[in-house]
Amino acid sequence: MTATPTARPHAKLAWATGLTAFAAVMLMIAGVFDIFRGIMGIAQDNVFVTTPNYVFHFDLTGWGWIHLILGALAVIVSLGLFQTATWARVAGVTIAGFIILANFLSLPYYPVWSVVTIAFSAFIIWALCVARPAEEPPAPAKAAPRGP
Repeated sequence: MTATPTARPHAKLAWATGLTAFAAVMLMIAGVFDIFRGIMGIAQDNVFVTTPNYVFHFDLTGWGWIHLILGALAVIVSLGLFQTATWARVAGVTIAGFIILANFLSLPYYPVWSVVTIAFSAFIIWALCVARPAEEPPAPAKAAPRGP
């Protein structure tokens, strides 16, 4: 009997590629949503609910610019993730972290959407940290020669 190599390393590579594509698509969606949220905050800030005694109180136009910039950066980084660039993986985790922070700080202004975007960004971070597409699959083991 000879040892047959399993398809396990190829399955891991496919899994990593799939997670990176998932993160790229999710980051693109989160970025586009943040761009729209930023435009809403800049153009018409009466769309958002205001709370009078919020500790992190900023002008809603300022929040709009923050979300617009983060969204644009997220879209750019997601394009790099589609090419599986290492810099894009690091930048994707960083941008997703900043999106989580910005949405946490703007929870009182748009609570439901902030929670949804935080969940999106958490999945992005998870997908980028779990997948390791740069790993080379190990070489299949050779069968030991049979002696007389």
